[in-house]
Amino acid sequence: MSTPDPQSAPRTASLVDLHGRSPWSVLPPLCLGFFMIMLDTTIVNIAVPSLIRDLHADVAAVGWVNSAYLLTFAVLLLVTGRLGDRFGPRPVFLAGLVLFTVTSALCGLSGEIGGGSIGLLIAARAAQGVGSALMTPQTMSVITRVFPPAKRGSAMGIWGAVAGVATITGPVLGGALVEIDWPWIFYINVPIGIVAFVLAMRSVPTLPTHARTFDGVGVLLSVVGMFLVVFGLQEGSDHDWGQIWGPITIWEIVGAGVVVLVAFVLWQRHLGDDALLPLRLFHVRNFSLANFSGFAVTFAMTGIFFPFTIFLQVALGMTPLHAALVGLPGSLLSGVVAPFAGRLSDRVPAKWIVSAGFAILTVVVFWLSAVIAPGVPVWQVVLPMAFFGIGTGCLFSPLANVATSGLDHRNAGAGAGAFNTNRQIGGVIGSAAVVAMLTARLATQIPKAASDAAAGLPDQARQPFVDAFAKIDASAFAEGSSGAFPTPQGVPDSVADQIREAATTAVHSGLSTAVSQTLLLTVAVLALGLVSALAMKALVPQHHAPAAPAAGEGADQTPVEATA
Repeated sequence: MSTPDPQSAPRTASLVDLHGRSPWSVLPPLCLGFFMIMLDTTIVNIAVPSLIRDLHADVAAVGWVNSAYLLTFAVLLLVTGRLGDRFGPRPVFLAGLVLFTVTSALCGLSGEIGGGSIGLLIAARAAQGVGSALMTPQTMSVITRVFPPAKRGSAMGIWGAVAGVATITGPVLGGALVEIDWPWIFYINVPIGIVAFVLAMRSVPTLPTHARTFDGVGVLLSVVGMFLVVFGLQEGSDHDWGQIWGPITIWEIVGAGVVVLVAFVLWQRHLGDDALLPLRLFHVRNFSLANFSGFAVTFAMTGIFFPFTIFLQVALGMTPLHAALVGLPGSLLSGVVAPFAGRLSDRVPAKWIVSAGFAILTVVVFWLSAVIAPGVPVWQVVLPMAFFGIGTGCLFSPLANVATSGLDHRNAGAGAGAFNTNRQIGGVIGSAAVVAMLTARLATQIPKAASDAAAGLPDQARQPFVDAFAKIDASAFAEGSSGAFPTPQGVPDSVADQIREAATTAVHSGLSTAVSQTLLLTVAVLALGLVSALAMKALVPQHHAPAAPAAGEGADQTPVEATA
């Protein structure tokens, strides 16, 4: 079904008749679907040891259980956002929900079929990522088109609360479910998906679509380009940023992806409004800045939790579940703050709420970097993580509100797809950058700490101790304690005990310093996010429907809020 002529229709024509139902009735299925998507970006990490043991797989193969999901998820978001504009967000969301639910069950069954199959699990996770990509842009698109401007921030607040809580809760819930059996981290999605499907069939409306040609060339270029870039960045650290297949290197793959993406942008410019991603969306200042800010937020989420979790489990000796519980207060606070932040963005310019969120996160991560040390009391890391939850609660929903407030119904899916694509790319680049920096800092700081720890050893043991640390791959210490250090043979037990104690001290001290320094990279990215937020226009939220535009204006006017 095509829409009326946009030249004569008011900008709020996208607000559809729900036949007497409140627009709030559409949120439960959208939020349930989005909760599953965000949960599955983090819930698997806690089950890695169980997957290695039960599926008889190595670390590299198990790493693809997460990589396959994130790869298909990130690569397809632009395409699936446009599919929602072309065919309507309701059928695309329902298709994604069915695919995600079915493949979740298949992920769990991969542990039962034929004694367990890592290949089947990876394939099912890749298909699960396709389901996530189909659903995600539609959640934002439906909210943008169903809720009037005066209530959109409140709706995005609930959406943002779901994102924040699911992301931080994943490791905690995963730790509890792994205690039953690891397939349950996937089976838990099945009843949630069924409930979400029933609710979506009843409450998500059929929205008008805009008849246009489908940009097949743009789809091909975007998928190939995004795949090459994301694949290269994900696999870079595993191949030391060198050769991956024969003479082909990681940087050649990433470079080829960049070339294809440049061709994609030129093609989109050629097609104009009929493009897969209309470039005029980025002519709107707040949309462009919101996309960069979304990139920075996801970079920060990855940049904190990867090194911080290693610190908790190695330097502080926590179990995976206990390490996950450190973030629980922040998760709860994020869920409480996000709806209030979203509601506040209906009353004051969202720019200031986003800026406050970035300012809090910048200070918190710097604070966390300063307190990280071997033997630090747990409360001293729980406290900044609680404030981290407050900061994320101030960001997710107002930022989504800023990104979507200037989109008309014809491009709501494309805009949501671009925003979510940039968020996912932020996570991929954040992961690659943080792993690379942490590995580099470990290679420097652990041998340095070993040299300091050797001062307490007998004279004859000092230099061999330092030399041994210099020859060991320091990144191995990120997966455990000092067990990577070989226990010397032929020395008295008392000296061997001293050496083991010195090795533990060196590992804990060097790793703590490396993690602290790595977090400063995240601080820098968050500071750039703060600058981006401050550069946004302060737009006064509308509390009434705008008048219909004059003929010839409706198609080109993108902002729907007045500048303060």
